[in-house]
Amino acid sequence: MPKQIIATPLAPAAIGTYSQAVKAGNTVYLSGQIGLDPSTMQMVDGIEAQIVRVFTNLQAVAEAADASLADAVKLNIYLTDLAHFAKVNEIMTRYVPEPFPARAVVGVKDLPRGALVEADAILVVG
Repeated sequence: MPKQIIATPLAPAAIGTYSQAVKAGNTVYLSGQIGLDPSTMQMVDGIEAQIVRVFTNLQAVAEAADASLADAVKLNIYLTDLAHFAKVNEIMTRYVPEPFPARAVVGVKDLPRGALVEADAILVVG
């Protein structure tokens, strides 16, 4: 099964040895997104702005794959402070409709570029 690399300027360019997403068959694997503004490649300020930016970035990559976050079957969310769990839930509902995908939320010590939150997703399309 050939793989297709997905990229969009509407999400931050990869800052390492990875692609924004890879499509294999009808499955799209979205790489982790942090709260970087794609136009400046700078981190947005504050946890709420970072959560919004993470989901906006994921949405942009999903759309570049001719999909949406409604196609998500699995989300992984990483937080440097699990006290922000409720805020993630609140903001996630703006981007991911019911029925919700399977999900894990993991507390971590650090994230790239000093991010407070990161998320990745697996989509199934078609």
